[in-house]
Amino acid sequence: MTDPDARAGRAAGAVLGAAVGDALGAPYEFGPAGAFTAGPGEPVAGGGWERGEATDDTQMAVLVAESLLERGELDLPDIFDRFRRWAAADPKDIGIQTEDVLTNGMPWDLAAAVHFNTTLRAAGNGALMRAATSAVAFAGAGRRATMDAARRIAALTHGDRAAWEGTAIFHELVRLALDGADPLAAIPATLAEIHPDHRERYATVLAPDWHPDRATEANGAVWPCLGSAVWALRTTGDYRSAVHAAIDLGGDTDTVAAVTGGLAGARYGLAAIPESWLEPLHVPLPGFGGRVLRVAELLAMAEELAAGIRES
Repeated sequence: MTDPDARAGRAAGAVLGAAVGDALGAPYEFGPAGAFTAGPGEPVAGGGWERGEATDDTQMAVLVAESLLERGELDLPDIFDRFRRWAAADPKDIGIQTEDVLTNGMPWDLAAAVHFNTTLRAAGNGALMRAATSAVAFAGAGRRATMDAARRIAALTHGDRAAWEGTAIFHELVRLALDGADPLAAIPATLAEIHPDHRERYATVLAPDWHPDRATEANGAVWPCLGSAVWALRTTGDYRSAVHAAIDLGGDTDTVAAVTGGLAGARYGLAAIPESWLEPLHVPLPGFGGRVLRVAELLAMAEELAAGIRES
């Protein structure tokens, strides 16, 4: 039986770990590999971001969480409305694809599909980046339910099933980690649960011998982003080292570090996140009355999410 206190610490670790990774990686986005090692190894300002400021990755994760908690269930139109309100408030950063979906005037259940049918490009990491809060919320519902919830939330902004399946894998790995299991050992079983058309590609990037240097796309795509996060978790032994390795890859550093931070936080727990990385963390929410969430609010959110949400 899972120790409730340990599980609560891992749930908080997943939510805060993703947010910290996001904020820590933001100043290095699209910079060279090794930049974090070359710097102070602590939160810094840069790239238009304040020290400890979370980006769109965490902002959208918070919007998902607040919808789940306020509605008490998975209310997809409500989540989409919150995303659209946020996008209309001119956030500092928003993905090109996500912005188009949220501003193209189409209803919630058509906007992403219309975008994908028009562009045939929707396999970015923008759904994966925001998944830590929903992963915690649906973890208690079991494998099938958490993976299905991941797909449905991802599909709000990403019409390519590749983005759905990557987010579903992340949900399941977090679920296992929260229960104290080794998420890496469960990758083969998790791959068996994803759509057959996408299984081989994910099997490649999640294999034990895969390295981010072998990626065939930039890590702004969902496959190498998730693969890089799993690689960082597999090749290190603690939260700090995993996030450090993720940022040092360069490229889309905030998102790769957010995904890594969510996985590592779920595995090692809140206590593994350095206090100096937590202290400056803050999450502005454009479009929502100037609200800024800090560690105390995020911890309270994580605790509520860990109590579980029913799928509908």
